[in-house]
Amino acid sequence: MRTSTAAMGSSVFLALAPGTVAGLVPWLLTKWDTNSWWLPARALGAVLVVAGGAVLLHSFARFVVEGRGTPAPVGMPERLVVGGMYRHVRNPMYIALVVAVVGQALLLGRPVLFGYSVVVAVMMWVFATFHEAPLLIEQYGEEYERYRAAVPGWVPRLRPWHG
Repeated sequence: MRTSTAAMGSSVFLALAPGTVAGLVPWLLTKWDTNSWWLPARALGAVLVVAGGAVLLHSFARFVVEGRGTPAPVGMPERLVVGGMYRHVRNPMYIALVVAVVGQALLLGRPVLFGYSVVVAVMMWVFATFHEAPLLIEQYGEEYERYRAAVPGWVPRLRPWHG
């Protein structure tokens, strides 16, 4: 896939999927109406939202540059993406989405978003475990098996993997 096509597809998918999970649904649940809330918690929430967004954008960029594709199932990357944050954890996008939602819960002081973040985390785990992993094994075979054996799915390793 051409880089420009991958970038366009990734941008559309970013707006649709993560934009819905970490943007539209939290807004529908809260209208982003903030409660008076402890300032340090709000500050931490802002940091988490920014950090989650940065990891998400970095991960999407890896798919375009390294994988020559998109994270969307219809534009699978030509190569297995194992660089950047993927050297530390297999699912940085999913973790980033949950972190961003938890950050919004703290920033806005809205407990409903903590509950929503648990639902999102469980859904991401189910999707990654029962749909994505088998698909990656089928697509990349032994390369993915080696990567999966060396890099944890949910708790980042401190030292990057150099496979």
